[in-house]
Amino acid sequence: MSRAAIDVAGVPGVPESALAADVLDRLPGSAPAPWRTRLSAVVWVHRAAPAALQQLDPALRRRHLPVTVGAFVRYADTPVGPYSEVLASPVVLLDHGIPAASIPFIAVESLASIHGGRANWSLPKTLASFTWRTPQPGFGVQGAGRGWGVTAAARVAGPRIPLAAAGRDVQPTPEGGELVAGLTVRGLGRAARVRVDVDGPTLPRWLLSGDHAGLVLSRARMTFGVPRRR
Repeated sequence: MSRAAIDVAGVPGVPESALAADVLDRLPGSAPAPWRTRLSAVVWVHRAAPAALQQLDPALRRRHLPVTVGAFVRYADTPVGPYSEVLASPVVLLDHGIPAASIPFIAVESLASIHGGRANWSLPKTLASFTWRTPQPGFGVQGAGRGWGVTAAARVAGPRIPLAAAGRDVQPTPEGGELVAGLTVRGLGRAARVRVDVDGPTLPRWLLSGDHAGLVLSRARMTFGVPRRR
């Protein structure tokens, strides 16, 4: 698949993922897929709200688990350098029996990552600023963009244990198709309760504020695969 086939300005997403014209004008080039990264993260889950499924492209509203996943990620190393990210998947898709995410909301502090996410995987990345309240992620973080904000504070419990997982990301394209990419992650996880506060025009309807089950992931490596068109 040619990256030039993706209209980076037209990638579908929720209103909070809209890309302002002044940001679009400043986007540099970026590295092609696959991306191999090192990261740490705060992840939480909650039962999907009634409005959750409506955040996805109609073609993706198929077999799924009613579970919403949110995350703050701190990338120590990527093909476009280190950066922070916040994202959410309204439900967990079952893509031919394989767990998959479709992400209509994702924001980063890196212009090169915005271009790479949109051009490689049709991820609707937008620009945000981040404040980590402790030296290591997973204990307090805030992400904010134009008209929205998400805050998470984690209380960890128990030992760190090795974790490994694989899945897929499925994203609608501007012209109406789908891109499917494999994801793998391996690292150390620690159970947590994550207090989340969400503000914005649409996010609070489906990415719910409250105290949620989650984990803090550290010393992790994740690979975002080369997508295929479907």
